[in-house]
Amino acid sequence: MTFKSRINSFRRKLTHSITKNVGNSYSEPKKGDLEIEAIKNVLIIRPNHRLGNQLLLTPIVQEVLNTFPNCTVDLFVKGGVAHPVFENYDRVDRIIKLPRKPFNNLFKYAKSWISVKNKKYDLVINGDKNSSSGRLLTQQAKAKFKIFGEVTEEIQNKYPDYRHISKYPVYNLRYYLQKLGLDYNSKDLPVLDIKLNEGEITGGKKILDDLVKNDKKTICIYTNATGDKCYSEEWWVTFYQRLLKEYPDYNVIEMLPIENISKINFKAPNFYSKDIREMGAVLRNTAVFIAADNGVMHLASASLVPTVGFFSVTKEEVYGPYGNGSFALNTNKTDIDAWFEAIKVILP
Repeated sequence: MTFKSRINSFRRKLTHSITKNVGNSYSEPKKGDLEIEAIKNVLIIRPNHRLGNQLLLTPIVQEVLNTFPNCTVDLFVKGGVAHPVFENYDRVDRIIKLPRKPFNNLFKYAKSWISVKNKKYDLVINGDKNSSSGRLLTQQAKAKFKIFGEVTEEIQNKYPDYRHISKYPVYNLRYYLQKLGLDYNSKDLPVLDIKLNEGEITGGKKILDDLVKNDKKTICIYTNATGDKCYSEEWWVTFYQRLLKEYPDYNVIEMLPIENISKINFKAPNFYSKDIREMGAVLRNTAVFIAADNGVMHLASASLVPTVGFFSVTKEEVYGPYGNGSFALNTNKTDIDAWFEAIKVILP
C-alpha cells in the first residue's frame, strides 16, 4: 500500500469513527406520518466524483421517482459527471456539486453545504452508508424523513444481495416506508440506467456500423482498469485469442480509455469517445460488454447491455453488474474455461 493510500485509509477510519453515531439522536417518525402524495422534494446524497459511483446511484433515484409520483429529486454529488448521467431524468431538478478538490475551492465547498441547509426537503437519503460527509449532510438537512443508510439486521437476513452498493439503498427505502405503515414494495429492484433515448441509440449504431462495416453481432471488450484491478497484457491477449476462437461469427471490438491504452496491442478494431452518453449508445448496440471492474463496466450496465465483469481485487457482491443478463466472475476462484461457460449464457 502506498503512503497516499495509507493516509486515505487512516482518514476514512478517523472520520467514520467521529461520525458513526450521527443520526442516533434523530427522532424517527411514527407509523402513518408519511403520505406518498405529500413527498415533493427529495434529496439524495452521494458525494463521490467517480463515474461508476454516480452510475451506481441511478437505481435509488429511479426507486424514489417511481415511489413518489409528485416529487422531484436534488442530488448532492462531487464533480460534474452526474450531469450527463442524469441528463434524461426529467424529474432530477438540481445537481449540487462539491468541487473535486475542496481545499482548493473552499468557497464553493462551503456554498454547496449551505445550499442544502437553506432548502427544506420532505425526504433525505444518504446513498452511501460509509460516507461520513453523507451522514453529516443528512443530519444537517431540513427534513422530517431521513434515511442515514445503515442496513438493518432484518434486511441482511432477508436479502442475500443486500451488500451491493446499488441495492441496499433501495432495500433501506422500502424497509423504512414499511415501518411507516406503507405496503412493502416487492417489485424487482431497478437496474443501472442512464436512459438513452432513441436518437442517441441510433447515433451509437451508426458509429458501430462505420467501425465494423458488416451486419454481424458485436462483442466489445475494455482492457483497462485502475490500479490492481487491471489485468496484465498477457492475461488479456490470452482471453482475446480465446474469444476469437469461441465466437468466429462475431465482431470483436475494443473500447479504449482516455490514456489510449490497449492490453491487446490494438489488435481489434477500436474506438474512443469523451462523451459518456455516446460511449453508452455505442455499447447499447453490442451483444455483450466484457471488462474488469471499472467505471466503463458500470456504464455498459447502465446502457442496458449484458455485461460481464471480471473481479480479482474488489468484491463482486458489492460492485458486480446485474440485470439484463449481466454477471460478475471472480477470476481468483475460476479459470478461463469457466468464464466461457458462463459467457455462453449470454452468447450461446
